[in-house]
Amino acid sequence: MSSWFKRIKQGISTSTSEKKEAPDGLWHKCPNCKKTTTVKDLKEHYYVCDKCNYHNRINSKEYFEIIFDDNQFEELFSNIYPTDFLGFKDLKPYADRLKDAQKKSGLKDAMTVGTGKVNGLDLVVACMDFNFIGGSMGSVVGEKIARSIDYCIVHKMPLMIISKSGGARMMESAFSLMQMAKTSAKLTQLATARLPFISLMTDPTTGGVTASFAMLGDVNIAEPGALIGFAGPRIIKETIKKDLPAGFQSAEFLLEHGFLDFIMDRKELKTRLANLLSLFKN
Repeated sequence: MSSWFKRIKQGISTSTSEKKEAPDGLWHKCPNCKKTTTVKDLKEHYYVCDKCNYHNRINSKEYFEIIFDDNQFEELFSNIYPTDFLGFKDLKPYADRLKDAQKKSGLKDAMTVGTGKVNGLDLVVACMDFNFIGGSMGSVVGEKIARSIDYCIVHKMPLMIISKSGGARMMESAFSLMQMAKTSAKLTQLATARLPFISLMTDPTTGGVTASFAMLGDVNIAEPGALIGFAGPRIIKETIKKDLPAGFQSAEFLLEHGFLDFIMDRKELKTRLANLLSLFKN
């Protein structure tokens, strides 16, 4: 047999210093179809897989880049910080969790608000960030929504909220649950002022967020395949003692059962949003 087929040396002879590592953040593997693509290509496709159309989770920074003209916007209410009212502690103190989340995400809390133009039309966008304690709704999220609504009423501008959340923030207990009533009441003021509220639900939109402002839009929209619901499928199944239908709590299931107005592909987001705003304006 030719020596070409024989392993002459055993083991790996390359020294550690000579090894070449792939840079972090250069490649992305689709969680759905497993296709590997460059992060640059993924960004050009609006963070949507060009093979299976899987919508990867993105945060306010990316949504603002997609929505606002030339990525020009003014951030509102950036001076609001969360507080550990209760001195809450589970595996670690809530105050420490907040510091860790702020350090890792570069955000102050789970919602960022910006105002700018979409194809020349004014819009205020309040976007949730899932990488801050699971996009959980605490008192800062509720306060930013309330102030966004006040800003819209004063400046006669429409509001869009992009939801991406695991629900209410348990570390704030009743202070978090109060935000459900608070945001719903404030949206009534927006409706009284005859200003539109567009709700975009993304993966996942669950818990108290679904049970309050996320489902109260004049137009309720979702991204394809988004998980939308209040309680998880396991809890519901154990409660009703029945098997759940296929695709239960998916955006497509909710559209079929009348909970959504339409499902919007992220690649069409800006164009269709501008069309909606022009219709409301007229």
